[in-house]
Amino acid sequence: MLSRIRVYGSFVRVSHTVFALPFALSGALMAARSVPITWGRVGWIVLAMVTARTAAMGFNRIVDAEYDAENPRTASRELPRNVMSMWEAVWIVVIASAIFVAVAWVLGPLCFALSPVALCIVFWYSLAKRFTTYAQLFLGLALGVAPVGGWLAAGGGWGWPPILLAVGTSMWVAGFDILYACEDVDFDRSRGLNSIPAKFGIAKSLLVSRVFHVIAVMSLAAIALVLSVGLLYLVGVTAVGFLLTYEQSMVKSDDLSRVKQAFDLNGWVGIVYLITTAVSLYGN
Repeated sequence: MLSRIRVYGSFVRVSHTVFALPFALSGALMAARSVPITWGRVGWIVLAMVTARTAAMGFNRIVDAEYDAENPRTASRELPRNVMSMWEAVWIVVIASAIFVAVAWVLGPLCFALSPVALCIVFWYSLAKRFTTYAQLFLGLALGVAPVGGWLAAGGGWGWPPILLAVGTSMWVAGFDILYACEDVDFDRSRGLNSIPAKFGIAKSLLVSRVFHVIAVMSLAAIALVLSVGLLYLVGVTAVGFLLTYEQSMVKSDDLSRVKQAFDLNGWVGIVYLITTAVSLYGN
């Protein structure tokens, strides 16, 4: 039993939940400044984000199974290695999606009404590279809805904070996914798959990634103009900027050997941002 759980956890990359979840929680914490929120509601928000991401990752693995088997970088994933069946993968997606919709119902009518839209957005990324060069922007959009979801789930109304947080998250994710996609340029071109690196080459794509990360940091910093946050918030955003600068320095057009290390660094981006945001909002 434990061995199967480990296989399923690896299949959906549970550890990568630290990418979008901190920004979803940050959105909820920002909204909670004006709308009281309970720990129970925070728990429901976490469950919604985890199940949505699980469904999205499972769907990605299913639709990419054939390509994953042919790509040396991804051939060791669970479906290509036959350590789990396609039916198991389908059931994981179905169950995670059902739980997500059920939790959205608990969180309120608006969240419930938007839950199918959210699933369509997170599923579309996995298909986007078959149709558009700008697949990385669709991944950014898929994760960018997380802080908006957190904000709405906490009871917040429409305003600039969730919009800026969504833009910052989207640009951050699109930027690091461009770095990751650089490893697959030759494979993607040979299979007719689309990506920014496959279209424009690695050197130009790295420049685009850096521009995206600059926009991400500027968007996060701009939240201080529309929401009452302390100085620590800007310290946190500055730390995020330094992390992304270091991440970018690790990847060069003629040396992609540290892409995996650069990618993993993004886990710290979300953690640093969440902690400094929480303390700046509620530390007094």
